[in-house]
Amino acid sequence: MADRGGLSEAAATGASPASVPGLNPTLGWRERLRAGLAGTGASLWFVAGLGLLYALRIPLRLCENLAAATVFLNSLTPKFYVALTGTSSLISGLIFIFEWWYFHKHGTSFIEQVSVSHLQPLMGGTESSISEPGSPSRNRESETSRQNLSECKVWRNPLNLFRGAEYRRYTWVTGKEPLTYYDMNLSAQDHQTFFTCDTDFLRPSDTVMQKAWRERNPPARIKAAYQALELNNDCATAYVLLAEEEATTIVDAERLFKQALKAGETIYRQSQQCQHQSPQHEAQLRRDTNVLVYIKRRLAMCARKLGRIREAVKIMRDLMKEFPPLTMVNIHENLLESLLELQAYADVQAVLAKYDDISLPKSAAICYTAALLKTRTVSEKFSPETASRRGLSTAEINAVEAIHRAVEFNPHVPKYLLEMKSLILPPEHILKRGDSEAIAYAFFHLQHWKRIEGALNLLQCTWEGTFHHVSVYPKKELPLFIHFTAGFSSSTAMIAILTHQFPEIMGIFAKAVLGLWCPQPWASSGFEENTQDLKSEDLGLSSG
Repeated sequence: MADRGGLSEAAATGASPASVPGLNPTLGWRERLRAGLAGTGASLWFVAGLGLLYALRIPLRLCENLAAATVFLNSLTPKFYVALTGTSSLISGLIFIFEWWYFHKHGTSFIEQVSVSHLQPLMGGTESSISEPGSPSRNRESETSRQNLSECKVWRNPLNLFRGAEYRRYTWVTGKEPLTYYDMNLSAQDHQTFFTCDTDFLRPSDTVMQKAWRERNPPARIKAAYQALELNNDCATAYVLLAEEEATTIVDAERLFKQALKAGETIYRQSQQCQHQSPQHEAQLRRDTNVLVYIKRRLAMCARKLGRIREAVKIMRDLMKEFPPLTMVNIHENLLESLLELQAYADVQAVLAKYDDISLPKSAAICYTAALLKTRTVSEKFSPETASRRGLSTAEINAVEAIHRAVEFNPHVPKYLLEMKSLILPPEHILKRGDSEAIAYAFFHLQHWKRIEGALNLLQCTWEGTFHHVSVYPKKELPLFIHFTAGFSSSTAMIAILTHQFPEIMGIFAKAVLGLWCPQPWASSGFEENTQDLKSEDLGLSSG
């Protein structure tokens, strides 16, 4: 996917020019000049420097100084030029090797990193000081940085299974743990973030639950949840923990979540009445909101797993309507999967039209569901032989392009959808564009692809025709300085070899280059004579 610049991003999201960094009309001319100069490329600086030097060649007496320098250069032997170019080639080659090693180890250029850290402040490259806090440009930069961060971070799996009712069954059958320690540690951090706040000391049951979420041993967490219920029978988070980890069936989990919902709604209404009293009350309202949203979402997933799909869809739609800012929990991905189970493809398209937007983080569920809808219109009658004879129709081209877009986002998914790799239980956390996201998507969506006749066939034909090695995301591009050092070391090495083999011709070439720069009769015939003497004397080419 191609990256978009500030102007195109502003146009796509409806942002005004004032919200794009560097285009704020309220800035002074000095700030705008500094921002513009900081944004220019190294090539423009180089060209500007050469132009300035050429314009000042007469006031600075560059031609006279150059003529004096050539007198010294004419007295040098070809061996000196060979040694000079060879040494510079060796040094630049060593720099290139070091830069290459440092880049592959740390993902960045050492020299560019040092330059940005120490030289950018001196050149006025810190643009954050230009925008006032809270200004549109500052807000836009923070939103962009959050979006870029969200594209590369580890996300919580929107369709994660229940620990007690589903993951534990795998342990009973195989005797192995279905979740890694790292995955469970991330979940523990999520629980502490969503279900605790600074005011937990005001309610003894919340204090106990705050310790429970930190416990690493499941029996200890369950025991702490019962202790919290003894202190307060309406502790919503205690019911949540029991529903997730102690319940051995989805029916038991749903029963506990309904108890949690009753308690959570009561606490949420109480927090709403006190939200403006202090920052602590606002933090408590955020926590209670997170708890309520989590409970309703898991109740919808229980209904989905028990076959009450329309009820699950209604809960999800109501939840998205009641709490529209909470897009970070990706409830729309749960809704997409349920609508696909109902084969309500028009409703699926309506959800995609809202969430498959440039300003929102992409996911495999979004990209591959869009490809599935495009594939559905042509897959039943699609034949590779027929398509090769008559060419692709417009609808088939749209389907192929949608598959290309999905594969470009996550190239791991087709192998699981085509059952070339075995599926395992999805983790609780996924890496965007990674293998874990492909497992989580295929685990729930493979049946939807199988239901549409010919969909997997079109996916296989398109994927095999454009198969490429899976690349690392984000792709690391070689910095400009590595290209520069590689070219410089190669060119100096070539000059050293040519000077050693053809000293006379290289001397004439150097004289011609200097003559173009300063067209004056600066060189004397002594250069040729000196070259001839050195050729005969130093290189041992005389016949005597």
